[in-house]
Amino acid sequence: MTTISNDRSAELAAAGLDGQNKLTLGRLLGTGTIGHAEEGPDGVMRATVRIPEDEMCWEPGILILPHGGTLELTLINDDKNTHCSVLPNIGDNLVIWMVNHSKGTATLNLQGPGIYWYGSATGNDEGRGLTGAIVIGGEVPPEAKLDRPAQPRP
Repeated sequence: MTTISNDRSAELAAAGLDGQNKLTLGRLLGTGTIGHAEEGPDGVMRATVRIPEDEMCWEPGILILPHGGTLELTLINDDKNTHCSVLPNIGDNLVIWMVNHSKGTATLNLQGPGIYWYGSATGNDEGRGLTGAIVIGGEVPPEAKLDRPAQPRP
């Protein structure tokens, strides 16, 4: 069982990731912090995630985007090991091999609200915690909503 520190609990609460029927994945990832992508004047969101040396986690472990769109994600591998980043993207996933002490950039297209998982697919990286999430909150566009009456929520 993972214990979440008071600082981490407060951080999850402030980000809206700690309650029922919220973006609850903050309870699932036990490592890393919460980061926020910043939107540039060109409309592209930018963020950086890194693998700290010998920690087997992404930092931040959860990346929050203000809305869907284009994300320019910089990945930094500070670890002594090679990792393979498998990143979400509309269409095919993107794969970036990251040798030890390397840096790379990927441009992701993530249009709708939801939770987009990413990680390293080498060895047993996912099993040891090298899994992260990109979270886009909000409502889906009207054209993507199901044609049915509103459903009750607890």
